[in-house]
Amino acid sequence: MIENLPGFISTTFILTVFLTVGIFLFAVRQNVFETFPAKLFSFLLAFWLILQAMLGIGGFFLKTDGMPPRLILFGVLPALVLIISYLLFARKSFVERLPLRILTFIHIIRIPVEIVLLWLFQQKLIPQIMTFEGRNFDILAGISAPFIAWLAFRKGKVNRTLLIVWNFLALGLLFNIVITAVLSFPFEFQQFGFEQPNRAVLYFPFNWLPTVVVPLVLFAHLISLWKLFKNSLK
Repeated sequence: MIENLPGFISTTFILTVFLTVGIFLFAVRQNVFETFPAKLFSFLLAFWLILQAMLGIGGFFLKTDGMPPRLILFGVLPALVLIISYLLFARKSFVERLPLRILTFIHIIRIPVEIVLLWLFQQKLIPQIMTFEGRNFDILAGISAPFIAWLAFRKGKVNRTLLIVWNFLALGLLFNIVITAVLSFPFEFQQFGFEQPNRAVLYFPFNWLPTVVVPLVLFAHLISLWKLFKNSLK
């Protein structure tokens, strides 16, 4: 835990994480919860939340002089492996059955995430470049998400073109902040934020950002694009 950090920052972020997980699991429960891949995913997600909380609280990620960094090796990489595995091996039983509307709406959580990042910058725990006062415009994806969800699913029809374009643009915004955040870590390859590096994500609960929230947001985009290009518009 970070000492002297105002409690409302951690509380807001924890609630945001639970909201992200809750919306994603709500999407899972709509059409696929009875399948083995869905039940396995739900179990792994709960296990992953608890494991990452324990690692963060125990200070496991604070050792930053090793390569590859612990946060990437034991936090980000396993989540990416799970995403790739589901996209490769559970497309029909899981990926293609998740509802597009909820996968679009889930991106609203990017608004409180960006607000928390601003607060963390003000507490000198991340560099300004990682906020919307810097060059992180990911909040635009969160603001636009409910409007896109409304416009794309009006009158019983799905605006496939709008969803494809928006998902690619929002994915670009996500990649922008992820790359900026990685290059702001206090690791050997740091390029940004030398006076005020990205230290917050080494501590609980903010280590949930790269290990839980970002992977779920990325997964939602990839599932949506797969369904859209497959013309599976449910």
